[in-house]
Amino acid sequence: MPDNSLPEFQTRCSGPLAGFRIVEFAGIGPGPFACMLLADMGADVVTLDRVGVKKNLKAVATRGRRIVELDLKDRAAIAGVLDLLEKADALIEGFRPGVMERLGLGPDIALARNPKLVYGRMTGWGQEGPLAQAAGHDINYISLTGALAAIGTAERPVPPLNLVGDFGGGALYLVVGVLAALLEAARSGKGQVVDAAMCDGAASLMSMFFDMTAMGRWSEGRERNFLDGGAHFYGVYECACGNFISIGSIEPQFYALLRQHAGLADDPAFDPQMDHKAWPALRERLKDVFKRKTREDWCQVMEGTDICFAPVLTMAEAPKHPHMAARSVFVERHGVTQPAPAPRFSRTQSAIREPVTAEIDEIVSAWKTGP
Repeated sequence: MPDNSLPEFQTRCSGPLAGFRIVEFAGIGPGPFACMLLADMGADVVTLDRVGVKKNLKAVATRGRRIVELDLKDRAAIAGVLDLLEKADALIEGFRPGVMERLGLGPDIALARNPKLVYGRMTGWGQEGPLAQAAGHDINYISLTGALAAIGTAERPVPPLNLVGDFGGGALYLVVGVLAALLEAARSGKGQVVDAAMCDGAASLMSMFFDMTAMGRWSEGRERNFLDGGAHFYGVYECACGNFISIGSIEPQFYALLRQHAGLADDPAFDPQMDHKAWPALRERLKDVFKRKTREDWCQVMEGTDICFAPVLTMAEAPKHPHMAARSVFVERHGVTQPAPAPRFSRTQSAIREPVTAEIDEIVSAWKTGP
């Protein structure tokens, strides 16, 4: 049954985006994640989903939504959506280019109905270009940006989950774009389209590496540079227990501490920190050193120092780490451990709200009579 307590749902919005109204067209991956972030920060996010699709209201990505079932092939449903968009601040959709236009909900129609509307579009390849209509996934988008070629072992690239394209280059850039457009609309009174393409965002994330390449400080390939596993002082090492630790001792003072705590302070072989030719041999030496103790032993020696050290934890282990637990980085909802809202605000705190089902007519009525 629909939850009719609309005012109560709204009053539970406590974050910095409380009062902002966002219409989300249900999808997968970066779009829902972006809307989860916006909902955590207090936005009133209404998700329009297909009729009959099984809802998982306990899923992490659905938190904070009001979910409405609609048949977007029904003209009456489209009329209801346009009524909703008339009072919305932003729209977010993740269909292939042209789908919203064919539904009668393209930017021209939506902005004619609501000139201040921010129209957020999430795609892999963008709204135009030779690949705009092609299917793809994170791994394909980051392949064309130079990102995937730079990540992995010397022998082959290794996909970094789907963090770089879907969520980093996609969802986060969509959120930044929508928020920027909302700020501008507050001044100009005019909305606009935000074309957030995962390939664009993933390329943007590579800015520093293009910069370093231009300066001669980065070379093509993997395990050749100081941030890609090539340097002995920035990488992951296996311990006696089979678990791993990570070190990032880039700065000279941090490197000196690494040598001190690893018992290598007096070994002259480690003096030329930035001699690329020495890195492979020094990396092998450090492999032997870290294999002498367990991960827990190394935590006792190095954690909390300026070595830039951390144990490599699994998703099951991470919430139990004392630092993560002290900051409540993870929370439990419906028996599911999940990340808490981020970032944190000192006055208008973000919060996890339960998703509810609702009817579009009720929301339209509330939005028309509300502030």
